[in-house]
This record gives sequence, structure tokens and C-alpha cells, in this order.
Amino acid sequence: NYMLRRWSSFTRFLDDGRICLSNNAAERALRGIALGRKSWLFCGSDRCGQRAAILYSLIVSAKMNDIDPQAWLADVLARLPAYPAHRIDDLLPWNWRSAKLRTQPAAA
Repeated sequence: NYMLRRWSSFTRFLDDGRICLSNNAAERALRGIALGRKSWLFCGSDRCGQRAAILYSLIVSAKMNDIDPQAWLADVLARLPAYPAHRIDDLLPWNWRSAKLRTQPAAA
């Protein structure tokens, strides 16, 4: 019953070649969190901890997509206020490179 209820999730990688069959990369990315757990114990509040987790997730996603997190964050934060909400997916780390190339003029 467990497998049948989750079958679409288990077979999602068949439809999208970007999905990895294992989660080893995600486990390695979380290693830094586990090592720094005692240092980050007091973020200030639960809300601050949630914000820190979101930011850390975005930074690790950028690294996993071979993108410099500082350059990505600087570009996204500069473009975000005027960026159309329906195209916000273009700014996610795995789409960002192509979105950046679309905004640059073609080289002669």
C-alpha cells in the first residue's frame, strides 16, 4: 500500500531527466548543517531559524547547480523588485543561468 500511494513520486524521475535517482548530493549538502548544529542553536527565534533554513537551502541549491551563490543572490535580489511574478521561476538556481543569458545581448 505504501508504494502504491507514492508511485507517482517514485517514478517522477522518468519524466524529468534532471531528477537524480539517489539523494546522496542532498545528504552531502546537509552535512554542513549537522556539523554546525550547536553553533546555530540560538538563531534568535523560531522565525529566524526558518528564514536561515530557507536561505541555506537556496545557497546549497545554487552550489549544486555550479553557480556562485553570492553572484546569484546579488543578481536575483537586484532584479526581484521589478521582476514579473509569473516568471519568478526563471530566477531559481537551476533556471538562473539561462534567464541571465536571455537578458544579455548576443555577442557579435
